[in-house]
Parts: sequence; structure tokens; C-alpha cells
Amino acid sequence: MGTGFLGPDFSHEAEWDGPVAGVDEVGRGPLAGPVLAAAAILDPARLPKELIGGLRDSKKLSAAKREGFAAALWAAQGSSVWAVVAAASVREIDTYNILGATHLAMRRALDRLPLRPVAALIDGNRAPKGLTLPHRCLVGGDDRSLSIAAASILAKVMRDRLMAQLARRYPAYGWEKNAGYPVAAHRAALQTEGLTPHHRRSFAPVRDLFNSL
Repeated sequence: MGTGFLGPDFSHEAEWDGPVAGVDEVGRGPLAGPVLAAAAILDPARLPKELIGGLRDSKKLSAAKREGFAAALWAAQGSSVWAVVAAASVREIDTYNILGATHLAMRRALDRLPLRPVAALIDGNRAPKGLTLPHRCLVGGDDRSLSIAAASILAKVMRDRLMAQLARRYPAYGWEKNAGYPVAAHRAALQTEGLTPHHRRSFAPVRDLFNSL
């Protein structure tokens, strides 16, 4: 069942009979902060048309559009949207590695959904280990599945907000702008300010600095 426009639609969800959750993550590449994953179930019959026609990969939307879509998705929670955002902490990233922590966050999001899905669509080419729910991986899924696109937006908005909050306590690193990614300003601040409890010590630039200390 396509939506009549070039972009994500419900055709992949329609392969199952029942609610299907789209799952996406954000925050695999940063040097600081948790990794977040969202799971979202959308009801195509009741979802507002502006969401069906507008949801995209979160990276292709402006911050203002992401915030607007996230607000609309949360406003529809319990009527045409059932969504959860979950995290894996910096300690879990350093313990299980970033892939393991990402899969942990994905499983948490799926487990906490208020509506039990019959299947899951996972963005990317690797499903979380131990996932017993019927599922399929979709490379570039946030531009192919509306449920994954919704999850992408919710995870991105929540993580950006979290990093902006942390930036108030640690202003030198510019997390309100770079969300913890290894841009030049963040790397320079690591050299002058040192590490915070929110830096991933298993990531090479942070690990090297930690070992030098």
C-alpha cells in the first residue's frame, strides 16, 4: 500500500497482518553521550496526512521540521502512533561495544512499546541479536518505511535535546551544536578541557587521551 509520493510508505509494513514497528537508532558515531533507539508503530488509516506526506530520514530534515514532526507524532501517541525511545548508556557502550549497545537500545525500545507488534522493520543490515520477534532489515529504511522514518525522527530529536542539556553543564565541547560528534571543536576541547563522565572511553580519540592521562 503506497502513499503516492516518492519517499517512505507503508508497503513494507503491509507484508504482515497486524501492527509492525519501525526501529532506528541515532548516536553510533559520537565521542560522547548515549546511543538512542526508537520503535514506532503507525496506523496508516488514522495517521494525519501531513505525517504520511512529510516523514523522511531525519538527516534530510531541518532541526525545525524534525521538532515539528516529533511533536505531531507524540501528540498522536495512543491514537495513531505508539512509540518509545530507549537508550544504552556510555558505560554500556564501553562494556558491550557500540554495536552491542545499539542492539540493546533497540531491544529495549521494542520491549517497552505500549502496543505489541507482530513484526519489526529494522533500519540497516543487522538485526539486534536475540530478537525473537519476526523482523526484516531494510538498508536505508528511514527513506523506505514510514514507521522507520518516524523512529528516526523521534530518536534524533530526543538525543539532540539530551546533548543540549548536557552542554549546559559542559559548555566547552559545543554539544548543543555537534551532539557529541567528533568535529574539530569537540576534539580541540578534549585536548584543553579533558574528559567528562559522558565521553566514550572505548572510542579511539577518547581512549588515547585517557591513556595519556
